[in-house]
Amino acid sequence: MKEAENIFLSLINQHKAIIHKVSKMYMDDAEQQRDLFQEIVMQLWKAYPTFKGNSKFSTWMYRVALNTALVYFKKDNRKVDKTPLDENIDVIDVNENESKEEKLAYLYKAVQELNAVEKALIFLFLENQSHKEIAENLGISEVNARVKLNRTKEKLQFIIKKNGYEF
Repeated sequence: MKEAENIFLSLINQHKAIIHKVSKMYMDDAEQQRDLFQEIVMQLWKAYPTFKGNSKFSTWMYRVALNTALVYFKKDNRKVDKTPLDENIDVIDVNENESKEEKLAYLYKAVQELNAVEKALIFLFLENQSHKEIAENLGISEVNARVKLNRTKEKLQFIIKKNGYEF
């Protein structure tokens, strides 16, 4: 058991950015992000004995993390905070790094207006997943993944323009 635990912890540490990104996509508040992060790790640990190695660990992890986020999001009927962005963030464009952080904050804020499945689509797209991989992770056909992704990207562009975010 100790060996399996060490391997699991090593894999989680190696791929923890995936969990952080999923948490950030589904939860706006930092405390809720931490709670979801913990929930995902717990679900990964529970499901770890079922991981057979038929796919990469990261692919399996995406699927478990996204499913956990979807259930967690629905279970607590969490509401999206639609407070205007300018009330939550001081925008000071001092250098290029802060500009990137600002754009990333705008993107995450816009993503909060998407539904749970759309968030998963955008997340997997941003993770450079192919249409086939997105379809496998979400349990839909590749054609359906392509169509849904295109519609979601259009919706996200509309949200970004509607809110006056500049990219």
